[in-house]
Amino acid sequence: MACQSVAAVMDEQALLGLNPNADARYRQRAMAYFEQLKESQDAWEVCAEALAKGIYNDDHVKFFCFQVLEHQIKFRHAGLSGVQQQLIRETLMKWLQCQLMNTQPEKPFIRNKAAQVFALTFVMEYLTLWPKFFFDILSLVGLNPHGVDIYLRTLMAIDAEVVDRDILHSPEETRRNTLIKDTMREQCILSLVESWFQILQTYQHSHPELTCQCLEVVGAYVSWIDLNLIANDRFVNLLLSQMSVEELREEACDCLFEIVNKGMDPVDKTKLVESLCQVLQSAGFFNVEQEEDVDFLAKFSRLVNGMGQSLVLSWNKLVKAGNVKDATETLQAIEAKVPLVLQLLVHEDDDISANVVSFCYEYLHVLKQLPQLTEQHKTNIEAIMLAVMKKLTYDDEYNFENEGEDEAMFVEYRKQLKMLLDRLAQVSPELLLEAVCRVFTNTMQNWHSALFMEVEVAIRLLYMLGEALPASHGAHFSGETAKTSALQDMMRTLVSCGVSSYQHSSVSLEFFETVVRYDKFFIVEPQHIPNVLMAFLDQRGLRHNSPKVRSRVAYLFSRYIKTLHKHMNAFIEDILTRIQDLLELAPPENGFPALLTSDDQLFMFETAGVLIVNGETPLERKQALMRSLLTPLMDAFRLLLAKLPQETEEERQAALADCLSHAVGFASRTSKAFSNKQTVKQCGCTEVYRDCLQTFLPALSCPVQRGVLRSSVRSFLHRMIICLEEEVLPFIPAASEHMLKDCEAKDLQEFIPLISQITAKFKRQVSPFLQQVFMPLVLAIFEVLARPAEDNDQTAALEKQMLRRSYFSFIQIITGSGMNEVMANQGVENIERIVFTIIQGAVDFPDPIAQKTCFIILSKLVELWGGKDGMVGFPDFIYKHIVPACFLAPLKPTFDLSDAQTVLTLSECAVTLKTIHLKRGPEFIQFLQQEYLPSLQVAPEISQELCQVLQQPDVKVLKNYIKAFFQRAKL
Repeated sequence: MACQSVAAVMDEQALLGLNPNADARYRQRAMAYFEQLKESQDAWEVCAEALAKGIYNDDHVKFFCFQVLEHQIKFRHAGLSGVQQQLIRETLMKWLQCQLMNTQPEKPFIRNKAAQVFALTFVMEYLTLWPKFFFDILSLVGLNPHGVDIYLRTLMAIDAEVVDRDILHSPEETRRNTLIKDTMREQCILSLVESWFQILQTYQHSHPELTCQCLEVVGAYVSWIDLNLIANDRFVNLLLSQMSVEELREEACDCLFEIVNKGMDPVDKTKLVESLCQVLQSAGFFNVEQEEDVDFLAKFSRLVNGMGQSLVLSWNKLVKAGNVKDATETLQAIEAKVPLVLQLLVHEDDDISANVVSFCYEYLHVLKQLPQLTEQHKTNIEAIMLAVMKKLTYDDEYNFENEGEDEAMFVEYRKQLKMLLDRLAQVSPELLLEAVCRVFTNTMQNWHSALFMEVEVAIRLLYMLGEALPASHGAHFSGETAKTSALQDMMRTLVSCGVSSYQHSSVSLEFFETVVRYDKFFIVEPQHIPNVLMAFLDQRGLRHNSPKVRSRVAYLFSRYIKTLHKHMNAFIEDILTRIQDLLELAPPENGFPALLTSDDQLFMFETAGVLIVNGETPLERKQALMRSLLTPLMDAFRLLLAKLPQETEEERQAALADCLSHAVGFASRTSKAFSNKQTVKQCGCTEVYRDCLQTFLPALSCPVQRGVLRSSVRSFLHRMIICLEEEVLPFIPAASEHMLKDCEAKDLQEFIPLISQITAKFKRQVSPFLQQVFMPLVLAIFEVLARPAEDNDQTAALEKQMLRRSYFSFIQIITGSGMNEVMANQGVENIERIVFTIIQGAVDFPDPIAQKTCFIILSKLVELWGGKDGMVGFPDFIYKHIVPACFLAPLKPTFDLSDAQTVLTLSECAVTLKTIHLKRGPEFIQFLQQEYLPSLQVAPEISQELCQVLQQPDVKVLKNYIKAFFQRAKL
């Protein structure tokens, strides 16, 4: 055998590096040795010999040997000689034989790796070289515990390779796996099932861990083998007996769950579930209250849920098939499970409860489909409802200030319960409304003495009704219905009973969330607005001692005011006075923590803006209020901007720049109150926003912290273009000049949308300015794109790609806005240079988004300048550059015709060719047939075909033809 000659070659020095504690030098050597053994034709055989003869005791070396073997089987099996393949089989069986004789088993990580290697060998050889795989293993291991352990691990590894649906397989692997399963069903499944029964019976008392492993195997394999082999008296009785053995019952539960989950005929499924239930019930498993082991109950609740869902699935199938008799029996079986499920649903352990939510949900769906509900059904609905209400309640341990994993899990669990509540509302809205009314009213009557979680859940239920009982556009309070009056009563109670003073953050939050959820209530009963406003404005809301509550209330307050601004007239000045300190810009040197973060303050400024703009006060008053809101921001801005260049510490500079940025952001946010320029003018606010612009624009020329300052001023300009319209135009040239100085790719990429917005909005009005700024902008872009970058700098490459896209989009907006003169007046050399970049963008960069834009531009340019009275020399340019671009781009290997974005690019390419034909007529056809297509070695008949299609009026025909043309060309 070849391994005799290399036995001495095992690199002992390299093996030292396998120890996790080895130093880096040895570890590197071990890695290199691993690569060498993997890739060698026969050096790996030394590992096979080491395993077969048990030469090494070191666990890491054994694991290493298995890894080398695994690589050979996985990636090189087909290239191994028959002798080498035989060597692998012999190695595995010899290693297995050694395990039977060892007093101590190998470490679990070695056994798992061995099982993987066995499974890989099985997958490669079972259908061809090793059909007796299982018989060889079973006859070798018998009932030896060490051997059985490896056998079971191998079965689980085979399941992972062949059956696991979570693993993506190629069509070829899927075919192979199907064939393996079919062959196993024919040849060996009976023997495997018999071996499982023997293992379960033999080891249930002496080796519970082996029994659990075997139960896991049965659960995994039951999904694709004949169910009758497992779902029979001897097997099920054995499993049920194991449900009473403490160490086995969780695995036995899982195994029964897999059996119940197996797809089968609905009548048979109902019989199977019912017989299982009968035995479980008579064995006392339904007495949930007496069971203290929550881990087992979690498994058991999953099994009960599976049984219930299986019955619902059977019922649906039987109803669809019109089988009334069996459907009725199945429905009775479903009903019989409800008492047990309810016990599990209200269990204090949320995991146990969560496990049965799905069945409850589906059971309610069954009830929804019934023509009429019996009294028992209503009782069940009410019981589920009460269970949901109970389980929605927080427990004492919930940490509101520092939410961790447990809290996140409870929030997820609450979402599941909410789905259940929504489903309850669909089945019986009256019952739900009645139950919530009862709980809510009782709790609100005694809120002073009630626990916080009871008060919170009562308000929460009122909130949830809004989604459970939907109304179009939130109109819960219009129309004479029981729902309307019940909701109105509850809201009246909520805002007048004083519960907003409850001293717990969860209750405070729920109060404000619900007030805003039902803000339309206050349109119907505006007399409650003053009380609620006070709650928002005092220590119950914006001045609450919890930052989390203050933050959320700032947002909710803005929503409340937006909805009810028409009812705020009497309170505007009072509100603005009360929130004045919350509208102050917190300077960086102030050591006191602010009540609100700058993000929260954005909502406050927006709220102030909405109040001022929508108030019914005279114009002068609105003007004065807006000025008093914005002047402190401008004053602070000027002071801080003067300080910034004098600061030497970078940290301090950053803090000042942030503060400046907040000032601009706040001013910008107040403008959200305006819908368009008309309202700005109507409020007489044009002047104050112009003053803001004058105050903020100097920040663009600040030499430090440019990125932050430019970004905020640019955003403000975007807003002002909408709010001030042409009033903003005088500010644009100077702003542009500053923004184009010392640019980075990101600066330019963010500046282009601003220019594009101006171009699209003002068109001809800004033509002179655009003609002036066009080349400086384009040259700045060229300069940034030409800067060298590191080969592997992904960020720089992406920034350049995005900038290139922005540049092409800008040119597209210019050419598409009917402002032909902007480019036409740039001088011949500049025009040529720009159009060459468009050609380059269409052909050279493998970016279909940019390429598509480039072809759109080229079409437009041909349309503008390609006719008889077009730009001098442009027709020549069409033939020399634009026509070749239309063919060279799709012929590039990077032009992927299976990619949807690329196909859109090809469509625009076809449109460009069509536009050239429309402008140049027969001359273009002649050029293609006589000059250009022959230069590409296109056959004359294909040339003729293409030219004929080009001359057809419908561009769609050309688009389809062009795709086929280039698909052929690329073959």
